[in-house]
Amino acid sequence: MERNLSLDLHVLTARLDRAADRILRAEYGVSYSRFLALTLVGELGASTQRVLADYLGVTEPSVSRMTAVLAADGFLDVRPDPAGGRRRRLSLTDKGERLVASARQGFEERLALLVEHSGVPYDEYAGHTARLLETFTQWEKEAAK
Repeated sequence: MERNLSLDLHVLTARLDRAADRILRAEYGVSYSRFLALTLVGELGASTQRVLADYLGVTEPSVSRMTAVLAADGFLDVRPDPAGGRRRRLSLTDKGERLVASARQGFEERLALLVEHSGVPYDEYAGHTARLLETFTQWEKEAAK
C-alpha cells in the first residue's frame, strides 16, 4: 500500500499534541492549549487578548476565559490596556516564565531522544524543520498581501 504523506503528517501532529498534553498535565498541571497560549504571550509577544485570539485561531471570549484561568493560577498577568477601552494587556508572571522555560527544555530533550531513536540525526531534523517554518512564514506573509 502506498504511503499517504499528508495523512502521516496529520497523524504525527495529532500524536505529538496528545503526548505534549499528557506531559504538561502530569508534570505542570496545565493543558497543551494553555501552555501554547503562555508560549505565545512570552515568546511571540501576544500582548493583548485580541492578538492572542488571532494567533490561536479562536474567539476573544474563548481567550478571555482561558486568560482568566491562567491569571488565577498565577501564570499570567492580565491588566487593562493603558490606552483605555475594553482591551486587556497580557504578560507572563515569573511563575509563567518558569513554566514555559522548563516545559520547552523538557520537550526539546524528549524530542531529541525520539528523533535520534528514529535514526534521524537531530541536527538534520532541526535544520529541515527551521527551513520548513521559514518557508511557511513567508508563504503566510505572501498570502496575506
